[in-house]
Amino acid sequence: MTTDIRPFRPSDTDEVVALWHATGLTRPWNDPRKDIERKLSVQPELFLVATAGGAVVGSVMAGYDGHRGWLYYLAAAPERRREGIARALVAEAERRLLALGCPKVQLMVRPGNEGARGFYDALGYEPFETWATGKRLIADG
Repeated sequence: MTTDIRPFRPSDTDEVVALWHATGLTRPWNDPRKDIERKLSVQPELFLVATAGGAVVGSVMAGYDGHRGWLYYLAAAPERRREGIARALVAEAERRLLALGCPKVQLMVRPGNEGARGFYDALGYEPFETWATGKRLIADG
């Protein structure tokens, strides 16, 4: 089945949230609907979905802050894994970031997620140990 990549549309929300739940990307402290709402207010053209037969089968959020790009919420429907959907989403996000003049892309992988680490390694992302930290400024729940 042919897969197309396009910018996210608000009508995709329920399918994208279901995809994120199915792929284990959601966390109790992050409201995925609020994450979507926030993304749509900043560089919405960098929020991409992959569709097949009219259904959402993948997603990626990208952003560029003028220094580096970031990738978030990369997901491919579990029943469609190993079809190149995530690879195509990353490639399109990188293409769009490069068009903005973005010199480098970063992402975070949770500890123990060896599958994701191997995936990004195969795409040429540098495997290195980095301490990443964050601070929530707005509590979702």
